[in-house]
Amino acid sequence: MIWNKEKACSVTGHRIMSGDIEEKTVYDELYKLAESGINAFLVGMAIGFDTLCFHVLEKIRKVKDIKIIACVPCVSQAEKFSFKDKKEYGRMLSVADEVIYVSREYTPYCMIKRNMYMVDNSSVLVAYKRRESGGSANTVNYAVKSGVKVIEL
Repeated sequence: MIWNKEKACSVTGHRIMSGDIEEKTVYDELYKLAESGINAFLVGMAIGFDTLCFHVLEKIRKVKDIKIIACVPCVSQAEKFSFKDKKEYGRMLSVADEVIYVSREYTPYCMIKRNMYMVDNSSVLVAYKRRESGGSANTVNYAVKSGVKVIEL
């Protein structure tokens, strides 16, 4: 582990985004966190909001000393991704500062386990949540119960 929980931020959000958030909004919030001393960002590596955050963090990493931690729920995470998404996923894993495989094999709970791992190892959660059920909502609820600061975009 190359980061301090108190200086770490996790991100969570939907795989299918409704087009109601701009990259600039995400950039501004993550940059503000980097300015405040957050220097490690844990990303769940899903399509959608996670990918957007990873791309934004790559831009921020060019001007701030931050680490991008890829938190992968299982080795086969990208198995059903499109060819294009698999290629980008592989590229992102190759440029992450650290890759954590929370589970080796797929299980019905590996995504939940990954989300809990990220919350448990950070002090801030940035969330793109538009529904009150599902993985992102559960992650936000877990963060609140765990005393982790939640920033909803």
